[in-house]
Amino acid sequence: MVQKQDLFPPVNMFGNLYFVGTKPASTHVVDTGEGLIVFDTGYQHSLYVVIDGIYRMGLKLADVRYIFLTHGHIDHLGGARALRDLTGAKICLGAEDRQYANGELDLSYAKELGMSFKETFEPDILLKDGDEITLGNTTVRAVATPGHTPGAMSFFFDVTDGKETFRAGLHGGMGINTMCKAFLDKYNLPYSLREDFVKSMHRLNEEKVDIFLGNHMQHNKTESKAKLLQEGNKYAYVDATEWQPYNLWCIENLNAMIARENAESN
Repeated sequence: MVQKQDLFPPVNMFGNLYFVGTKPASTHVVDTGEGLIVFDTGYQHSLYVVIDGIYRMGLKLADVRYIFLTHGHIDHLGGARALRDLTGAKICLGAEDRQYANGELDLSYAKELGMSFKETFEPDILLKDGDEITLGNTTVRAVATPGHTPGAMSFFFDVTDGKETFRAGLHGGMGINTMCKAFLDKYNLPYSLREDFVKSMHRLNEEKVDIFLGNHMQHNKTESKAKLLQEGNKYAYVDATEWQPYNLWCIENLNAMIARENAESN
């Protein structure tokens, strides 16, 4: 069950871009004019909150055509199977995370969160680096950014209100929790994922992004920006100076963890 503290009202971030929930894991929607694209679904137990958010923004669930998943963890793909069952939408996931989604590998991070992942599924589209999918006025470009998971994908697309257009960027996965020594050793995962992560952040740093979208609300300050929007700042979520510094901070965060691990082992 979703707790009251996990709820946050849906937000029309800019033009055809929406945040529809929740505090523990973000879900974004783009209205392409010919259907909706959903980015991440959150947990399976909070999908009803996402659906409610879609309706509260004046959108229709039946219009969902694609579900893009940033990576194969339960807090981002937990509701994907149910949402596909409800809408007939196609699920898009990085190819290297396929076994996370279909349950062949027990790496959905469910156990670490005290949960079980029973809503396994086969993705409809296995994304590779550079893949582009177009629906209506929106083309989504997928950029492979492994590290947090092997198949983490970042997504880039234009957002418009009909008069102005801005470039949105959604990180594939910034958490270093799955790159700590204990986690890698537990699941026999390669330490090279750390190197992959650093390369991914440097690569993302080359992208031009006006609207920074995060996997979780705190990454891109969704809540504080919503207040600015309510106060009349139409461009509350538009800030071209946020993207690059956050990528560099991700690298610093990983390096600090590695330094702590090395100090503890000495």
